[in-house]
Amino acid sequence: MNPQLPPVAPAVTAQLVEALSPRLRKRLDAGIAKLADRPVARDGDTVRIAVDDGTDVELHAPDGAVRHPDAVRCGCLLAPDCLHRAAAASLAPVAQDAGPAAGQEDPAAGPAARPAASAAGDPEAATPEQCAAARAVHAAASAALEAGTDGAGAVLQAELLRAAHTARLAGLHRAAATAVSVVTALRAARAADPSYRLPGLVAALREVLSVTHRLPHAHGAELAALRGTARQPYRPDGSLRLYGLFSEPVLTASGHAGAVTWTADAEGRLYQVSDVAPGGAGRALGAADRAVRIGDTVLTHRELARAGLAVSGATVSPTGRLGAGAGVRAVRASGADWRAEPVARLWAQPVPEQLARALEGGHDLLFLDITVTGTVAEAGGDCLLADCAGLPLRLTAAHDHPALPHRENLRLLAAARGTRLRIIARLTPAPHPRARLLATEHPAQPGTRVDIGLDRLQRADLPTAPPAASGASPVPDEAPVHLLRRRVHQTVSGGRPLPALPGDTRADARRLRHHGLPTAADLLTHLHSAAADRTHDVFGRLNPTDPARFARAWLAAAHYTEELDRALCAAAWSG
Repeated sequence: MNPQLPPVAPAVTAQLVEALSPRLRKRLDAGIAKLADRPVARDGDTVRIAVDDGTDVELHAPDGAVRHPDAVRCGCLLAPDCLHRAAAASLAPVAQDAGPAAGQEDPAAGPAARPAASAAGDPEAATPEQCAAARAVHAAASAALEAGTDGAGAVLQAELLRAAHTARLAGLHRAAATAVSVVTALRAARAADPSYRLPGLVAALREVLSVTHRLPHAHGAELAALRGTARQPYRPDGSLRLYGLFSEPVLTASGHAGAVTWTADAEGRLYQVSDVAPGGAGRALGAADRAVRIGDTVLTHRELARAGLAVSGATVSPTGRLGAGAGVRAVRASGADWRAEPVARLWAQPVPEQLARALEGGHDLLFLDITVTGTVAEAGGDCLLADCAGLPLRLTAAHDHPALPHRENLRLLAAARGTRLRIIARLTPAPHPRARLLATEHPAQPGTRVDIGLDRLQRADLPTAPPAASGASPVPDEAPVHLLRRRVHQTVSGGRPLPALPGDTRADARRLRHHGLPTAADLLTHLHSAAADRTHDVFGRLNPTDPARFARAWLAAAHYTEELDRALCAAAWSG
């Protein structure tokens, strides 16, 4: 994926790939790799890729995205039936389908997209069109799972994009958005993008398969939740007096970047002000010094994180995001220290209550008081070890991009061993207390805050660390559920062939049962059985595989590990 290119609508990519001949489809992935190394130039709304000295591919994006196949043009002799147009569309980021304005109805979602209660008064159910769209997305996602990241090339991605577009037209916005997230993650994985994270792809695949599996059988409120909405509705919230907490950079695999500033009102409710748009790491860092998009205020995100805001005519989304409509007015106000009211009440809430809120679907921010104790080595690098009310807490980097200072700041904070700090972190469900550090008090300058993803600590500013205690810090043993989780993640990378290998499945199943996890053992055995189930016809040829059965087995294992991780996380934080 090339972030220099304008995003391309899913339907456009799907249509261009579908128009290719079978011979050209086999060469599509190689064509994408070749085009990825070619120079890119922008001229207004048009972006050109130099295929060779005399041939260019043009992507025309008048509104910032390519939304029609004719907007992708090529100058080669085989155009418009050439490989270059489909390769360019597959190389570009995926655009979000244009949805309706907030509070308006989606014109693409016709009567078939809006379920209705039956004449007998039964709860509403999904329409036949929605069921067909859900099955199409499920089948395309199952095929991507079966192929794994190495096998899920541009053709499979295009099938998933086409299914996502069909789902959006049927009013299944949640399934469509998640399917696009799967494609974005697959492209990042195949391009060895540093921002790619396997757990993110696993979560997206689990989400899209779960939603499309449950939707045909859902009714009422559950169906509404599974359908989702095109845009988050904003409701009026009158006047707000907000106090800045911290800012964090945003850098996504889909080519979007910016900053989000978190604020709180006097009652402890959280609100966010965001500035996210297409861009890279430079925009993620630069957005912190841009003015927030609310009213006429000239406060930057970095300033708002330490000051306050008085808002009148405020509009707020269900997730707490502040709207920037024409009727919103905002002026700068004084902020509040983390140790002073009214924001100090966020840290006064007991940790078990904060944990329960995060695990039950509320915001996942934790407001903690810790003592830095050192570092602990992990496969992904060292992380900061701290004591939190007697619990050994691991604090990791929220982002590993080298342009962002997360990891370097964590390394320097380890020099402040023994220092008590008030921090803000994002919960990471795990069998041991674990969170991603977002902001902290300065270890040597009382009253000063450090946004871990935006500010850079200096070694000279840190206190001298006391001599390290003898012996290594205790590292909690991971629960044996990792034996199942490892297969769930490996399947996404390697596809069906990997769990089909005999390996040590039986030994792992015995170990899971020995530790009182018979369901995990059964799920592991079932995943292996579904992957290895290849029958032969009377001539000895392999029969076609059953992607649906394999996807169900993987989905059951993925859901089990997710729920067990939540339960183990709650138990670990309770001490």
